[in-house]
Order: sequence, then C-alpha cells, then structure tokens
Amino acid sequence: MPILPPRLDDRSFDDLLEDLLARVPAHTPEWTNPRLGDPGRTLLELFAWLGDALLYRVNLIPERQRLVFLKLLGQGLRPARPAAAIVSLAFAQPTELAALTLAAGARIKAPLPFETLAETTLLPVAAEAWYKQPLADADAARMEAVIAGLQKVHHIDGAAKGYLASPLFEGGQAASGEGVDVFALSADRALWLALMAPAAQRPEQQAATNVAARMALGGGDSGATAMLSVGVVPALAAPALFEEVGQRARLSVLWEVVTRGADGINADYLTVEPFPGDANDTTAGLTRPGVLRLPMPDEALIWAAANDVGENPRAGVGDNPPRLDDPEKAARLIGWLRLRPKPGSGVSSLKLAWVGINAVAVDQRSTLEGRVLGVSTGAADQVFQLPVASVDADTLRIQVEEPGRGYQPWQRVDDLAAISADALVAREAAVFELDAEAGSLRFGDGVRGRVPERQMRIRLVYGRFGGGRAGNLPAASLSEVSSARLVGAARTMPAIKVLQPLATAGGEDAESLARAEQRIPSLLRHRERAVTADDYRRLAQEVPGTDVARVELMPRFKPRERRFDVPGVVSVMVLPAQPFGKAPNPRPDRPFIERVHAHLSVRTPLATELYVIGCEYVPLGVSVGVTIRDGFGREAVLFELREALRRLLWPLPPHGPGGAGWPLGRTLRERELEVEISRVAGVAEVGGINLFERAEIAGQGQWRLLTRNTPDGSQSLKLAAWQLPELLSVVAVDTPAGSSGGSSAPGDLSALPNPFADDAAVAVPVVPELC
Repeated sequence: MPILPPRLDDRSFDDLLEDLLARVPAHTPEWTNPRLGDPGRTLLELFAWLGDALLYRVNLIPERQRLVFLKLLGQGLRPARPAAAIVSLAFAQPTELAALTLAAGARIKAPLPFETLAETTLLPVAAEAWYKQPLADADAARMEAVIAGLQKVHHIDGAAKGYLASPLFEGGQAASGEGVDVFALSADRALWLALMAPAAQRPEQQAATNVAARMALGGGDSGATAMLSVGVVPALAAPALFEEVGQRARLSVLWEVVTRGADGINADYLTVEPFPGDANDTTAGLTRPGVLRLPMPDEALIWAAANDVGENPRAGVGDNPPRLDDPEKAARLIGWLRLRPKPGSGVSSLKLAWVGINAVAVDQRSTLEGRVLGVSTGAADQVFQLPVASVDADTLRIQVEEPGRGYQPWQRVDDLAAISADALVAREAAVFELDAEAGSLRFGDGVRGRVPERQMRIRLVYGRFGGGRAGNLPAASLSEVSSARLVGAARTMPAIKVLQPLATAGGEDAESLARAEQRIPSLLRHRERAVTADDYRRLAQEVPGTDVARVELMPRFKPRERRFDVPGVVSVMVLPAQPFGKAPNPRPDRPFIERVHAHLSVRTPLATELYVIGCEYVPLGVSVGVTIRDGFGREAVLFELREALRRLLWPLPPHGPGGAGWPLGRTLRERELEVEISRVAGVAEVGGINLFERAEIAGQGQWRLLTRNTPDGSQSLKLAAWQLPELLSVVAVDTPAGSSGGSSAPGDLSALPNPFADDAAVAVPVVPELC
C-alpha cells in the first residue's frame, strides 16, 4: 500500500462549525436558534474558518521546514560555473617592440567581466600556422616533369614529393567542423608556426624592427629566458560508435625552434620543452584546450632562412621550413617553431581547431580584494555576506582581526561540526564555513570553531566571483585588455587587443532551489555509489557542468562487441540537452562522454566494466499525403504535420511516444506515424505514408523506399537495441477530397522539393552519422 503521511487533525470547516454549534446549548441555553445570517453564527463561522486555516498549515510540512531539513543534510546549492576560452593577445600599435608580462587577473573588455587565469608574457611577435600540403593526384601527375626537374636541381636522392605551402587558421579564426589533422594531412607530418615581427611604418625600417622583435623573443638585455605562450585547441570531434572512452594519453611530440645549420643554408633544430608543472602545460599533452609556456633560446640562435630562391635555392626543400612566397610576410619573418611527432612514438594524427601564440586562458569571473565584510559582535554562529554570490571557493582568502596581532588568516572548512574529535582543537580552530552559491561565511560558536572577538573586523583578502550561462559568448566578443598589473616593468600599459578565435563555453547558472530539492534527497538514495539502475541514472544526470538530457542503462551489454549478457559490464547511453528542432539530433562529443565517464567510474563497484556511449542514429525519410479539411490553411496544417512527426521521433524528453524521447531500439511502424498524423488539427484523411532509409547507391547517399514486410502490408524500420531514428527529410503533400487510386504519398523523396526547408539545409546532416 502507498505510504500516506498522517493528518494531525482531519476536521474540516464544516466539522469545526458543527462542533461549535453543538456546544451552544451547554454554554448559552438562551440562544435557541443559531440560524444563517445571525451575528452570533457569523462569529462562529469566522472562528471555524480560522481554525480550518490553522489546521491546514499544521497538516502540511511547510516549505520552509522542508528546506531547513535539506540544509541540515549539509548540501548547499551549487554555485555558478564560469564560461572559459583560450584567447590571443597582441599589441594594438606595431611600434611596441618590448616584451610585457601581465600578471594573472588582467581584465578583458567584454559584455561581461572576463579575466586572465595565469601570468603571460606578451611578445612583440605574431604567428601564422603553415603546413606542407601534398599535391592532389591530378596536380602531381600534371607537374610530374616539373618535380623531376626540381629533384635533379636539388640533388635529391630517392623520390621527390611536391607540396604547397598552405596557411592554417587565417586571420586568427578557428577551423570549422572537425578541425585540421596537421600530421596526417601534411607532407612532412609537421605543423609550422612562422614567427613574424610587426610591420614597420616604412619598408626601410623593417630590418631594424625584425632585430628588435628577435631580441625580445630571445630575452634581450633582461638576461631572463623569454617564455612563448602557445595556445592549442584540439578539435573536439564526436567519438566513433562504442569507442572506448577514458582519460586520453599525452601525445609524444616535439616543439623545435629553427636555428642556422652548420652549412649556413639549411636549417637545424633546437628542442624546447615546457618547464615541469601543470601550470606550464595546461593542455595535458595536447589532449585538451590550454596553453604551453615554451622557454625560447637566445636571440642569436633564432633564425629564419631567406625565402628568395635566388638567394637561397634550398628554401622550403627537404627538412627546411615551408617557403613563403608572399614578399611582405617573408620580409617580417624572424623565426620558425615546428611541432611534430616524437620519433618512434607512433603518433600519426593531431586534429586542431586553432593554434596561436601570446595565448592565455580567460574565464567569466571578476576578482575582489581588500574588502571589509563587517564587524564581529562576539556572538556565536555569526554570518557575514560576501560582496557577490557564486564565489570560487578555491581562491577565497579571509582574514579576521585579532587583538594585538592585526589581521590573521582563517581557514575554510566544509563543516564546522566535523572540525576535530578533540574538543580543545575544535574550540580553538580559526575556521569558517562557506556557502559558495549564496556567498556567505559562517563562523563557529565557541565549541565548534572560534568566535571572532567583539569589535574585530572580518576582511576579504582575495576572491574570484561570477559565472553563468550569460558568459557563453560567440567568437570575437572579447575585444581588448581594459586593465592589468604589469610584472617587473615600471611603464604605462600600452593598448592590447584580444583575438578570440572560439566561443566561450562552459558557463552554467547557479543551481535553482527547485533543482536542488530534486538533487539533494537523491544523495540519500545513492550515497555517491552506483549500484542500482536508478543510481546510474541519477549520478549521470548530476555530472557538474554537463547538461545531460537523457540517460539509458544497458546492463550486461558490451558495446565494442555488440554482445549482451556479459557479466560485470554496464553500458550507459547519454545524450546532451539540445532544443527541439530539425536534424541533426543531439550527439555527445568526446569531452561530454569523458566527463560523464570520469564522474561514474569512481562511483561504480569494484570489478565493474563501465562504458559510457552515445547512440547510433538511423537516417529516416518520410513522405505523406493528406486531405485537408475545409477552413484550415494548407501551409499551417502541413507545417504542424511535420512538427508532429519530429516531436514523435525526437530522442529527448518531453517528446516521444511516452514523453521520454523515442524508446531506444523500438521498431518504427508506419501505422504509428499514421495515427500521429491523423491527430493533427485540419487533417481530414491520411492518403498514405512512405518510409525511406538512407543507402549508398553508386557511391552516393540516396533515399531508398522501405519494403512492406509486415503481414498487413505496412512498412516498418527495425532498430537495434543501441539505435534511434533520425528524421532527416519530410515531404508532405495535400490531395483533393475524394481522390482515389492508391497511396497519395510521394514514392521518391528526390522527386519533390522538401517544403519544410531547402535541400541544402536538411538533406544530409554535416555531423558524423555515429556517436
């Protein structure tokens, strides 16, 4: 039977009024007729109404009491998460030829406050990415005689391979789609960064400008090693279907600076590596977006060969850097930086979305320092409010004034009640408790944590605040550095522009109270352990910074082998949130799956073989013929028809047959679509439906009509347990009432234009078919 909470008093308004009227003869026998409208009866009704309202509040657990209970569980609301990105800095004026070091926390001019996360050295050098693009087969055949002649001229032993020096990420823009594989697509399996001095105001000044820029790149007269900040953003492609996803291994690569060879003509190379420590390589070995800080050699060792073949016939030949045929760029060239796989490492592929220098990570937070939060009253359990909510707990530093000692640092603890089992240690602990989402501090009561002395001030020394989805801005939204603290330079900060190649991402609003009321009780159910199917679903939906819209559990299913009933294996299918609309359907990318896998893997029982996967989408096309009722607009009815089909087949809640998205592996039947179409307002009759699958015909993807393989002669599309349908094309036509002669649905999707959108927009999705 269901668990029903008891009612402390089940009397209603009528019951209370009846009880009061029953007491009238005992207390006021002279009142013999308490009829309706009598002033005395009106007073009794008033008290019965007040009593009924009071009992209503008693019988229900007030929201405040429920929230207090949730608070006692020690789980506050989650604070906002900031949007972040990798940007490149550059001097706004080309006359700036001295290096400049900016401390962390430089403010960026943008619609919302952004700050840099690390110290960065801004060098008066620009970089352009180049690679040696092999000739296409047709071009290579056409230029075979030319290549053979060049082979003789340059005395090349063995085969010669022609290439084109091709730029990448032109104008500082990131590559679209799946990025560029700079190793697999290049003739020499390398990426080249051309280091260029600023353009001088007059051509005769360019040589002097190059010398000054090279000195800054090599450290100059400072005697210190110059650090070149290289930003790298790997392309985040969707993983292949059932690809085993876990923590990616660091790529074994070499960063090399070109120096003059012994013969003075050919290039030699100096290997440079980031200093030890995660702060000097936030890319985790080129597996995630980040910045590498490379120590540059002395300026005397930085060299670039001439690009004029009359002066340097070996320009661009063999192991030399690519030849730049643009005279303006060649005149500014002062050095080269090469990225290639380490010999013997087996690395053959590196897909990049962007690479650049003078890079730094930024996020949508602002720093506050030196703020007095209030004065202690000497009472227990004092609460002080920070200037802004949603604080980064790891950066917060608080000091409390103490008599005769000035300001002293106090430490943050997760729970004042769990400071120490030693009563003396707990009483004397200089600690406070933080609610990061609300931005509030709570101090002890003298038993669990010290109480700040009366009239002593509490000061915010340092803290970073902010975050939210509003910080997810498109590329080129950040424009310039508005203010910064310079390191080791007594000079006025020059104008610095910001180049933002990619959109900022990752911003999430602070957790709402309604969401917390759903999440916090679940902690008592799964206790951060994935044991039952419900535990896996709840934990997958609680991954921080990841909006998981759908979770399906596939126990005992080993995805790489497509096998079921494998003991000890648990596969979790996840899909990210995406607004309802046209194809492509939501697909998880690699970072999304990695975050979910990392969150679940530490919470699964020992010996569990965990897989986090996406689904396989099966392309589907539909054509339908309908008769429209009189009084309904043709285009409006056909539009609602297409929308109804998309809602039925959409993979995410609240759409789908049962409001949870189309069920995984459920067979799609023509009759089910017909029923959905018949429910559309304005449809008088469904004249016929045809289902199409996507097939490779003569090397091209084309729509193929499904066979009618059911006993009733209808069509169906069978799906495997890991598959979902993806509606790519809908063609709907209206037929006159009373028409006959079989199905009125088009039998070929290519015969009619798609009235829902043009062919180029939805005919074939540009994202990978499999996740």
